[in-house]
Amino acid sequence: MAAALSVVGDPWTLLILRDAFSGSKRFEQWQTSLGVARNVLAARLKSLVAYGVFTTRLYSQKPPRKEYILTAKGRDLMPVLLALSHWGQTHIYEPGEAPGQFIHTPCNHVLEPTLTCAHCREEVKLGDLKAMPEPADVKTVGEALAS
Repeated sequence: MAAALSVVGDPWTLLILRDAFSGSKRFEQWQTSLGVARNVLAARLKSLVAYGVFTTRLYSQKPPRKEYILTAKGRDLMPVLLALSHWGQTHIYEPGEAPGQFIHTPCNHVLEPTLTCAHCREEVKLGDLKAMPEPADVKTVGEALAS
């Protein structure tokens, strides 16, 4: 978990990803939407490209301008963002005050994400989990973050 947070644990990074899932691809779109400082946005995008969450594509030669496209690795973050958003809506805001709820278009209801086991399709509850023993050669959190 610590290694994953080193990639996506910054609030600006999560907001960049949120907007990417809503269709933002260009620096100016994030700048306008988030009001983030240009240097902060540039650093976060550079990091997300370095980690393989985004790839870039040139959309203008003069001046040179890039679009940021979510990779498969980036798209795999969607359930994380949906779960985090739902948690915030449930536990941070008063009923009816939560911004940015998602509608599940096939049924036209507000999305309430759940976690299910890919093998048996059962909903996963806290008491259903146990941690597997770590291999002897696994890196510590500090070693993983350093590399």
